[in-house]
Amino acid sequence: MEQDIEQKGYAHPEALVSTDWVAEHLSDTENIRIVESDEDVLLYDIGHIQNSVKIDWVEDLNDPLVRDYLDPEHFARLMGEKGIGPETTVVFYGDKNNWWATYALWVFQLFGHENVVVMDGGRVKWEQEGREMTQEVPSFPSKDYPVPTRDDAQIRAFKEDVEKHLEKHGPMVDVRSPGEYSGELLHMPDYPQEGALRGGHIPGAANVPWARAVKEDGSFKSADELKEIYEGEAGLNQGDDVIAYCRIGERSSHTWFVLKYLLGYDKVRNYDGSWTEWGNAVRAPIER
Repeated sequence: MEQDIEQKGYAHPEALVSTDWVAEHLSDTENIRIVESDEDVLLYDIGHIQNSVKIDWVEDLNDPLVRDYLDPEHFARLMGEKGIGPETTVVFYGDKNNWWATYALWVFQLFGHENVVVMDGGRVKWEQEGREMTQEVPSFPSKDYPVPTRDDAQIRAFKEDVEKHLEKHGPMVDVRSPGEYSGELLHMPDYPQEGALRGGHIPGAANVPWARAVKEDGSFKSADELKEIYEGEAGLNQGDDVIAYCRIGERSSHTWFVLKYLLGYDKVRNYDGSWTEWGNAVRAPIER
C-alpha cells in the first residue's frame, strides 16, 4: 500500500501534493496553476494534465544572451502571461522524476514566489495511474504580477561561494553519475560528452546521484530512507551549510529540493554554474 505524503516523515510535507490532490483541483484555476516543465520540451504537446501550462526551461527561464536567469521584469511578464499572480499556488510536475520541475521551482524561489509545490511522482506516476491527458492548451486571463526583487544569495551559490566553502571544508554534494564524478565522463551517460575541458569533482564533495532520492514510480523516498542516503552514507548533518552541484544546475536543484523541503536543511544552496563552469575554470582544483 502506498504511503500518504504525510506519513513519510518529511520536514515540510506541504511542499508536495499527490496525484489525487491534483486530480481533485483541476478546475480551481483561479487559485492554482499547474505547470509542466520537462527535459523533453515536446512532451507537453503530446499530452499534458488538464489546465496545465508549459514552462520551457530554455526559452522561458534563461536570459537569451548572458548565462543567467531571466530578470525580474521578464519574470513578472511571464507570470502574468501564464495567469499566475503573486498569491497563486504553483504546482510543478514533469518528466524524469520531476527533474526539471524542481529546477523551475528553484528559479521561482529566486524571485520570492514561495507558494510552490511539487506533484509527487510527476508525469510518470500520473501516466502509470492511467489518468487523463489532453492536448488542449488552456488560456487564462492575464494577471498583474508586481516586478519582484530577485535574491540569489539564500539558495544559489556562485563559483566564489564554492571557493570560500572549500576553504572552510564545507560539505558539498556532487549529484552526477559515478562516471562523471570519477572524471571518466564529462556528461551524463548516453549523452554527448561535451561541456567541460576536465573531468572529476570538486575536492571533498560526496557523490550522491540525484535520482537515488526517488522510487521507481518517480515519487520521493521516505524521510528515513533519504536520511540513510544523505546522512548515513554522504555524512551530512542537520545544521550543515550544504552546496549541491551537477553539470549545469538542474539535477542538483532536485537534490536541493530534497535537502531543503523533505529533510529540512535550513542552509542549502544550488551551484548552478556546476561542472561546466568548474571543469573549464583555469586552476580550479579537481579531484578524481
